[in-house]
Amino acid sequence: MSAPAISLRGLRKEFGSVTAVDGVDLDIAQGEFFSMLGPSGSGKTTVLRLIAGFEQPTAGTIELFGEDVTSTAPFDRDVNTVFQDYALFPHLSVLENVAYGLRVRGMGKRERAERAREALEGVRLGGYGDRRPSALSGGQRQRVALARATVLRPKVLLLDEPLGALDLKLREQMQVELKQLQRSLGITFIFVTHDQEEALTLSDRVAVFNDGRIEQLGTPAEIYERPQSRFVATFVGTSNVLEGAVAAQLLGVPGTFALRPERITLADAPTGRDRAASGTIAEVVYLGTGRRIIVDLDAGLQLTVLEHTLGRDAASDAALRGTRVVAEWSDRDLVALDAAVPVTP
Repeated sequence: MSAPAISLRGLRKEFGSVTAVDGVDLDIAQGEFFSMLGPSGSGKTTVLRLIAGFEQPTAGTIELFGEDVTSTAPFDRDVNTVFQDYALFPHLSVLENVAYGLRVRGMGKRERAERAREALEGVRLGGYGDRRPSALSGGQRQRVALARATVLRPKVLLLDEPLGALDLKLREQMQVELKQLQRSLGITFIFVTHDQEEALTLSDRVAVFNDGRIEQLGTPAEIYERPQSRFVATFVGTSNVLEGAVAAQLLGVPGTFALRPERITLADAPTGRDRAASGTIAEVVYLGTGRRIIVDLDAGLQLTVLEHTLGRDAASDAALRGTRVVAEWSDRDLVALDAAVPVTP
């Protein structure tokens, strides 16, 4: 079997009394689109900087395709980094920006221009080589930054929240283009983000970071459908957390459980699903593609329910406040967060 693109063992980074990365072990496969997801201060960006060589670890090792690069200088590692601010040279044309790294490496003018044009074609900017960065939109500048990084043909591309400065529409468009670019190049992408939707949309696998450690590692479906901790259940998407006396009353067993809002249905009376709990609708929030309904259960828990709606208006939603309902769900949709405790009927 081929060596992982990136292998981290016992990786630790301290800044004075602050431990930013606390014993990370991780293998990232060749050709994988891998995301590191977490809130600010969780350690994900520090891990990226350690892989790039911009920081040196306090302890642990970093291997790139089986070679120990822990003490190797950044310019001697076969990786490249795309930053959130793009860092394009304003006085150079788009083509010159893309070709800059090849120029530094001593490649001839004709060859580097040809390679730069190929890279721009790869990000669908073939006719933009003569323009200045100031004449481009935010999404176009981002694609130039990607072309400049990929023209060097690194084995690993590191992306440090590259879509964070874009508006929602453009960010969604760039997510699709980024995934298509990674597939066409076939190289390893390591993507850092605090945006759960980006991580779930783009990634082959996701590592969820919290307090310098990996809280959970898995495919997007595994992370979302089967969170292994309360932090993952509440950070990645929205989860209702059932615990303590409420869990014992509603489920017949103590423990802490997660229940996704879209797994719950509301009815006027029980319809025969595994679990049913009565309550009163406290709030309805219109989302366009659906609505978020907050239900105050008689058991003492406030439950969030997500419904997909068609043809409803805000006025009818407002009329639901104060309505008595029954919330129902299936046992298979409950995820035990503190132990594998079976839920008894």
